[in-house]
Amino acid sequence: MKAARFDYARARSLAHAVELLGGGDGFVKLLAGGQTLGPMLNLRLVQPDLLVDVSKLDETRRWSEEGGAILIGAGVTHAAIEDGALPGPTGAILAGIAAGIAYRAVRNRGTIGGSLAHADPAADWLSSLAALGAAVVLLGPQGERRVMVAALAKGAFATDIGDDEVLRAVAVPRLAKDARWGYYKFCRKTGDFAEAIGAVLHDPERETLRLVMGATNGAPIVLDLAAPGGIPETLDMAMLERALDDHGFADDAYGKAVHLVAARRALAEARR
Repeated sequence: MKAARFDYARARSLAHAVELLGGGDGFVKLLAGGQTLGPMLNLRLVQPDLLVDVSKLDETRRWSEEGGAILIGAGVTHAAIEDGALPGPTGAILAGIAAGIAYRAVRNRGTIGGSLAHADPAADWLSSLAALGAAVVLLGPQGERRVMVAALAKGAFATDIGDDEVLRAVAVPRLAKDARWGYYKFCRKTGDFAEAIGAVLHDPERETLRLVMGATNGAPIVLDLAAPGGIPETLDMAMLERALDDHGFADDAYGKAVHLVAARRALAEARR
């Protein structure tokens, strides 16, 4: 199939993109890497009246350091992150996550901001950045606001981003050198969508022990755990099962099992 008819505009800046989002009638969609939107257009799962192209904006393809965080432009590609564009321990963690996204051809064009804005429950960035305590920087007519990635997704493919807002950047806290990280993604083969994701962060400087179970039926499950003695040897499986039951897995024995396995393996990686 081919995409339904739509108008096209190339944004001159993010401010211009915000203006285009709020200035027209009908359904307006942003185009960044297009690795998900392109197929959806061709299958007519998405039929915008106007497509606003932000893929050529240099301001979205930069990174900077901001206090205790790395500010990553929304247009930075998975491949750039995989290839070591970001500094420090946090950058090494992000490079590892990026390397596991789909295939290199997809990573060459897909963007970190586009992935978060799409909010596919099986996406790597949604779960991993929630575990890392990252926030997105949104630009709208009233200026900027920040939303924690853990609170960004409101369900499958639904977010807290307003119709007249652009995702400008992602702020990822710098981790201490002795922070521990574990990430496990269950796929049937390389490049497949994840069936279950587990992510564990222990940062003793921030007294943080966070577990995320992703690739759920909607938003990732984010659990902040007490960490008086560091990373536990085992998880409270009954607590995790209750959390999964509350997110639609009560009658899905297989789905519950693979998510529990992903959580345990992420914990084991963090301990190593």
